[in-house]
Amino acid sequence: MSENGSSMPSKEQVFEVLEEVIDPELGLDFVSLGLVYDVEIEDPDVYVTFTLTTPACPIGPQVSEQMKEVVGRLAGVGEVHPKMIFDPPWSPEMMSEDAKFALGF
Repeated sequence: MSENGSSMPSKEQVFEVLEEVIDPELGLDFVSLGLVYDVEIEDPDVYVTFTLTTPACPIGPQVSEQMKEVVGRLAGVGEVHPKMIFDPPWSPEMMSEDAKFALGF
């Protein structure tokens, strides 16, 4: 519990709202695509480690803003800190079975 009496969301809840962040090129969410590597909760802040399908992908800043917006709506969240990394590099094997099916993998 934080000082204001609200409890922090669980990692599962954070992953759930991150499903609202859609890759505009592939039309699927970042969680299903395996692009969200980690969520850490340090009351009241949330740290989201993610990657893009390719380092050349120009949507990084847009995705960071979307993550701040959707995670920031959860009760008890202070600041949201998206961190983009490219190690390990993303590969199609990281996608959920549904995403692989949708994209024909």
